[in-house]
Amino acid sequence: MDKPLQGQVALVAGATRGAGRGIARELAAAGAKVWCTGRSTRERSATPGRPETIEETAELIAAEGGEAVAVRVDHTIEAEVEALARRLREDDGRLDVLVNDIWGGDEMVDWNAKFWAQDIEKARKLVDQAVFSHLITARHLAPMMVAANQGLIVEVTDGEMPGYRGQVVYDFVKAAAIRLAYAFAWDLAGTGVTALAITPGFLRSEAMLDRFGVSEANWRDAAKEHWDFQFSETPRFLGRAVAALAADSKVGRKSGIALNVGDLAEEYGFDDADGSRPHFWRNVDGWLETQIAEDGELKGKARRMAQARYVQIHPSAAHAAKARRFAEKLGMRGLGAGLRPLDVAAPRRDGD
Repeated sequence: MDKPLQGQVALVAGATRGAGRGIARELAAAGAKVWCTGRSTRERSATPGRPETIEETAELIAAEGGEAVAVRVDHTIEAEVEALARRLREDDGRLDVLVNDIWGGDEMVDWNAKFWAQDIEKARKLVDQAVFSHLITARHLAPMMVAANQGLIVEVTDGEMPGYRGQVVYDFVKAAAIRLAYAFAWDLAGTGVTALAITPGFLRSEAMLDRFGVSEANWRDAAKEHWDFQFSETPRFLGRAVAALAADSKVGRKSGIALNVGDLAEEYGFDDADGSRPHFWRNVDGWLETQIAEDGELKGKARRMAQARYVQIHPSAAHAAKARRFAEKLGMRGLGAGLRPLDVAAPRRDGD
């Protein structure tokens, strides 16, 4: 079907830019009416240095033939979310898809700060902004879905692997999104409502394009210096994944788990806006395997990428063999039980 979500209503919390905007556009392209919420409007920007607004997202959807409503909401303020829920109930009387993509924390993450050097006020603000906002939003919008005995709640995260994301607060927030989806799924069991989490690969957001000094028209120029950027994806790729999940009558089978957009593209058969079908970590893993196979010590980019990948995958049974290869090549020895590659044959014990 060209419009599998025709007649449905979706709400994307955090639709101002990046993943949220891409998801909103693709849900509308699939036929849903999309409520686009966030804090940045033409009258008042909430993210210094970023020009995108929720009105602009809604206008892009309208220009593409879709239907959208832009509503300024600070999702950390419960009264504003309650008002949003009342308006949605009065105007449309239903909600079929809820996407929690509230973030806005790039400037609050100090990637060089270990936990003992972490700015606690920034951490507190980020957890409020990117975790409690999700809970508040789901708490007040899910009742419409539960009453209708149908719907999909999507938590947008970064990384579906159980390991570490490299910075204590960033890891806490992104892991929390997955845990929220899992907890929601348990509470929703038997209601007909599905909750799950989804992650992009290397998202080619507006901010990332600006960081590399390119546009969507010439983004490949940046891959000449940043080789892994060649495996990046537009926000619409993630949007197509969410739309495919929303259109899947058997999506309930995925309730409670975290999903990768590259895997979903293969399952549902969709491509990115440019016709490609990227799978970031699979492509990076292939490159890393060639580096590990070579003689000598890993250095530079290869070592950094191997370390980043190891800390992500080492608790995963499905990636246990790969994690062991990485650990050996990186010279990781003497690690505590919880930091070593998972031994699927002999589970880790303290003191091993």
